[in-house]
Amino acid sequence: MSVHSWLHYSHGALPQDAVVAGHDSDGGTIFIGRAFYNNDLLPAKIIPNKGKAYVAYGGHEIELEDYEALSGQNYVWLPAENGEVPPGAVQVGHTSDGETLYAGRGYHAASLTVGKVHPSHGCLYIPFDSEEVKIFGYEVLSRLMR
Repeated sequence: MSVHSWLHYSHGALPQDAVVAGHDSDGGTIFIGRAFYNNDLLPAKIIPNKGKAYVAYGGHEIELEDYEALSGQNYVWLPAENGEVPPGAVQVGHTSDGETLYAGRGYHAASLTVGKVHPSHGCLYIPFDSEEVKIFGYEVLSRLMR
């Protein structure tokens, strides 16, 4: 099992080799993160120019000031759909009852936004404009297979 480098940051700060995940509708860069919320460890989108990380939870977009950022090389985004994850998908978090969550990204409202792939729900949830948006065709953060 490979080790991923997650480091604690807050208020939009990031490590030098933070993993880029996409872009916000205003053009701001989105990075991959994760954060605890309500006993779940959730994949998060970090938007430095807003000074926050965002997670999708219970139908809402939740803003958080403290988060962990992923840094390193050799990550790729692989296509998937309907809750599936490809071989090499990075286990980013988990629900309070133990289900593994993965970081996914999808297009929505002129953004390429990160969220959580929730296999038992059959979709990617992204935090966007104070809501949790469901996307059925998406890409999953994965390790480059050698």
